[in-house]
Amino acid sequence: MSRLTDHLIVISFDCLSSLDFPMLQELPHFKELLQRGSYCNQVQTIYPSVTYPCHTTIVTGNYPKRHGIVNNTLLQPGRLSPDWYWHRKHVKGTTLYDEAKKAGMTTAALLWPVTARANIDYNMPEIFANRSWHHQVPVSLSNGSIRYQLDLNRRFGHLRKGLNQPELDDFVLESTVYTIKTKKPELMLVHFVDLDSQRHYHGFASKEAMAAVERHDVRLGRIIQALKESGIYENSTIVALGDHSALDESKAIKLNVLFKEKGLIDVNEHGKVKSWKAYCKSCDGSAYIYLNEPSDHQTKEVVEELLKNLVLNQTNGIEKVISQHEAAAMGADENCAFMVEARRGFYIKEQIDGEFIDSITERDVRAKRYTLASHGYSPEKKDYTTLIIAAGKGIRPNVVVPSMHLVDEGPTFARLLGLDLGSTDGSVVEDLIYDS
Repeated sequence: MSRLTDHLIVISFDCLSSLDFPMLQELPHFKELLQRGSYCNQVQTIYPSVTYPCHTTIVTGNYPKRHGIVNNTLLQPGRLSPDWYWHRKHVKGTTLYDEAKKAGMTTAALLWPVTARANIDYNMPEIFANRSWHHQVPVSLSNGSIRYQLDLNRRFGHLRKGLNQPELDDFVLESTVYTIKTKKPELMLVHFVDLDSQRHYHGFASKEAMAAVERHDVRLGRIIQALKESGIYENSTIVALGDHSALDESKAIKLNVLFKEKGLIDVNEHGKVKSWKAYCKSCDGSAYIYLNEPSDHQTKEVVEELLKNLVLNQTNGIEKVISQHEAAAMGADENCAFMVEARRGFYIKEQIDGEFIDSITERDVRAKRYTLASHGYSPEKKDYTTLIIAAGKGIRPNVVVPSMHLVDEGPTFARLLGLDLGSTDGSVVEDLIYDS
């Protein structure tokens, strides 16, 4: 298979929505990209539409049930801070960066989800210290490229303020520019989280979120300039994309509170989970319901009746109960007993204490107990699509793709690099590709 570009730079602007497109058309660097290239501003995301499954779908072309990253975090009932699907070992099958490496290409990834300990030449994975005795720097170093990360931290570490935004993305930007100029990777994956953070804690259309979109335009401009200064711009393909949208919420649902009341979750004297028969695993806008014993039909019947009764009253915030079979058909985890979809204005938390429904206050948000907007909702929700813009070598100019799916992005990127991801759930978006 012929290779259509020498350098593919994929930039993920986490939580970039189709609703942002009119604004992007007016910002100088997004506008430049749009004028040079092509786009689709109706990209359907996956279910559940959370960051780690989405980014794994982007590099595999598969739905979560197939690539194995079915949520952001692992099923660890009652744990205050569950571990995330940080590591490459969790991904089933191959990825874009695996195939690029096999083909002898130079690869780089900056905070791209689920790449800890991946075989990437220049890798700064997204992972954080999740134990009281862990420290961020050694955790990052031990899971990525040690010398590369030490160099980046020495040069740009002063820009960071822990995981706070926009400082973290400013650090990622300088690291990206430096990597382009010094390493000239043939495949580069970059993940910016500023917009997602602002939407979570200030609301979807907040002034803070809009300011983050403007900062992203500046970041895009700096990356384009770095490609020009390094002499590889004409032989490069630049892709700017989102992974999911978000919706505002004002109430939090805690199904595990009900499960505890029904005797399906047992806690100790400290309120920690001691044992469980059923557990609600949050995906924010949706949730998985798992049974400790999948063959426990009695518990399943109790849970099903409970959930279906909740749907009857809109104030409970549950829009829909999805069966195991239906969840699998949508590409979600086929090992769940059910999924539940939250109504607009609601999202789902895992807590087992307090009231079943909590109204979200500013104080809650300041304490980072709750958020004002989230994702994880069904891709069938109205006005919930994301977008992709591609320009440069191998991309047809001035094409508007009416609609596509997140699973189509991986096969399309593989085609640009002359790679093959094998049998995938998605397919190459031929309208975007200029095959000379």
